Amino acid sequence: MIKITRPVCPNPEALKKNYKHPENKEALRQSSSDKCMYCECKVSHSYHGDIEHIKPKSKFTDLEFDWNNLGYVCAVCNGIKGNKYNDKSPILNPYDEDPEIHIVALGAVVACRNDSERGQITIEKENGVHLNRPALIERRQDRLNLIKRIIDVCSGLEANAKEAVLENLKVEADADKEYSLCVKELLKLEGVN
Repeated sequence: MIKITRPVCPNPEALKKNYKHPENKEALRQSSSDKCMYCECKVSHSYHGDIEHIKPKSKFTDLEFDWNNLGYVCAVCNGIKGNKYNDKSPILNPYDEDPEIHIVALGAVVACRNDSERGQITIEKENGVHLNRPALIERRQDRLNLIKRIIDVCSGLEANAKEAVLENLKVEADADKEYSLCVKELLKLEGVN
């Protein structure tokens, strides 16, 4: 989970009646680089994507059509989160805050940083979006293994070639890449940053 910049609503008139309006949905999809705002999987690789109400519309009816309450998510995170919302310690909102204050990647697993209650709530299955579900850990690990193999192969290259490959590898931690939080931590651990 990483910080996302919320775009300006491209069609506020449509938002008044349809929070899923295609033009507005596309703006949210692009702002998250087609990644789920919670788990960072590329959504459209296998699904059309959902518009999520950060504060559930069933509990906050006045926010159903509020642009600042909408985000782009995968079906799994949307289904797990459902109507969960705790006013005192809500799930992290990557549009309004930097999740890395609360969450850290430890390989393919994410954990709360500095005993952050909000980080823990966001990560867990019961109250959050289950950011350490087995299939998600497996996908993250596959990505990390590939990047680690590239780093390992670089050790046998001459200096200029090694430097060029590692420099190009840095883009794999960019915000538009899948599981960028985990990749960024791996690159940092490997001294590629």
